[in-house]
Amino acid sequence: MILALDAGNTRIKWGLHDGVAWAARGALALAEAEELATSITAPPAAIVAANVAGAEVARRIEAGLSRWGVPIRWVSAQAAQGGVINGYENPQQLGADRWAALIGARHLHAGASLVVNAGTATTVDVLDAAGLFRGGLILPGFDLMRASLARNTAQLPWSDGRYRDYPRNTADAIVSGCLHAQAGAVERMFAALSGEGPALCLLSGGAAGLLAPALRVPYRLVDNLVLEGLVRIAAAA
Repeated sequence: MILALDAGNTRIKWGLHDGVAWAARGALALAEAEELATSITAPPAAIVAANVAGAEVARRIEAGLSRWGVPIRWVSAQAAQGGVINGYENPQQLGADRWAALIGARHLHAGASLVVNAGTATTVDVLDAAGLFRGGLILPGFDLMRASLARNTAQLPWSDGRYRDYPRNTADAIVSGCLHAQAGAVERMFAALSGEGPALCLLSGGAAGLLAPALRVPYRLVDNLVLEGLVRIAAAA
């Protein structure tokens, strides 16, 4: 078994892969990092991880899994790996989670793809048909957008409204505006793949289910693109 870990801004997502399919998956809060081993019944043969939550979270993950004596392979972006060529100006500056998601996307779709992770932040990355990562966007996630309005304005509170094509109350206007902003960024970047053949948006993250219905481009929901990529990296080692 391969244990893949995605330590993000708010949660640690994990998955056990048997080489063919996912045997189990789950998530826990960053504060529970040292309890990770209690969710997994047997030691894996290998552990591979992406961490954008900082050194202290990495330390607590290592402490929680130390009982197994299995070294953790901490992934970082490379110049090329897993069928993906890194077009970042400084390839190692690219976040480990975005890099793993690109590799996961390349495995799931051989053509051009827009790799979107809609989480605390939303990342929108362009992967062309040849496997070149051209670059991408980072913007506040859906909840961060709503929170910024509630925090920085006097009369726009945290909104539990609904998406409407033509919002007619403030709560719906906030939710609809934030969704339009997210979808608009995705659709503008997807347009960069015109002429690349049958392109696909691969959409992952906690807000993916909310964003997907607002999109006007072909998309596929993937439970966790980062974990998909981490398993491919581990399998190729």
